[in-house]
Amino acid sequence: MKKIALVTGTSSGIGLSTALALAKAGFTVVATMRNLDKAGALQQAAQAQGLALELQQMDVQDQASVSACVQRVIQTHGQIDVLVNNAGSGFLGAMEETGIGDLQQVMDVNFYGVWRVTQAVFPHMRAAGAGRILSVSSVGGLIGQPFNDAYCAAKFAVEGFMESLAPVAQRFGIKIALIEPGPVHSEFVASVQEKVHSQANQLEAYAAMRAAYLEGAAQAFASIGQSPDQIAQLIVDAATTAGMHLRYPSSEVMRGLISRKYVDPNGDSILSLNGARLPATCGG
Repeated sequence: MKKIALVTGTSSGIGLSTALALAKAGFTVVATMRNLDKAGALQQAAQAQGLALELQQMDVQDQASVSACVQRVIQTHGQIDVLVNNAGSGFLGAMEETGIGDLQQVMDVNFYGVWRVTQAVFPHMRAAGAGRILSVSSVGGLIGQPFNDAYCAAKFAVEGFMESLAPVAQRFGIKIALIEPGPVHSEFVASVQEKVHSQANQLEAYAAMRAAYLEGAAQAFASIGQSPDQIAQLIVDAATTAGMHLRYPSSEVMRGLISRKYVDPNGDSILSLNGARLPATCGG
């Protein structure tokens, strides 16, 4: 019997690539997205590769939508073997420029959404005595990034949630993993960059630092950026390996950054690392 994989946020980027990669690996994939009108790219890619996918509507910000989708999958397939929490939303801006509404939106998609879907799926995995929950985090879930205050807060929350849940889940036969990409070339990134350039409430005091950060980020994407397909393969590995780890950094560069934090109990080296990406003075 084929294993059932439920993947959130599959209209583009990592989610789209993951749905295809899991289908190639032999899973029956239930690919979800908030707006099924945006399923064209996924459907075309699946058709071109001769893959069958089941599309379902799910808005991770809507409890009723999450519950209804999970129930449909259980009624149709009787089980969910792998959950991939991928749906996410980025935000780039200084803390002073970030309204509570912006913060709530970022937290709702990136953290509360993960909580809602995990909470809906978990009882079924617990009853089955097996399952895997893979959540797409970020290097920004382990190391704070300038001008990513809201986004990093949400991803830090995901890391804490999953790290706390993992030993409890393990007692029920459920394995937990965090997928931790660095820079990834995707529509997600393009959307964030478009938003930051169109923000109307940017403060001049941050202009020089923001420009320096964006320039450095562009260089990072050019030099170490990965493709959604590379992250998708990492997710397939975590979904299928016998000895699954808690954390899956997406590259040796990310592994090096993470190991730097974990051997630095006072945090000074991370503060220095991030500070080196900004001008020495605020310029205002």
